[in-house]
Amino acid sequence: MRFEIEIRVTPREGIVDPEGQTIGQALGNLGYSGVHHVKAGRLVRFELDADDADEAKSSVDRMCEELIANPVIERYEVQIASPETASP
Repeated sequence: MRFEIEIRVTPREGIVDPEGQTIGQALGNLGYSGVHHVKAGRLVRFELDADDADEAKSSVDRMCEELIANPVIERYEVQIASPETASP
């Protein structure tokens, strides 16, 4: 079975995020007030072949811990969907 994987990686709380700070400052400079605590991250999408959703989740967690995210300074969220169950 093939699964659609979406991983969002963001800095952990308390970690300095220079990119987020720069975006926040730039928004203020452009006149957008009330913007606080900007965090920048990344999105990784791919398809994965696995026997079931549990196997897919286990594989994706290992991928995140070994390569995609730095677990010391980043957190990640995984969404898994089966294209077979998605509406056309």
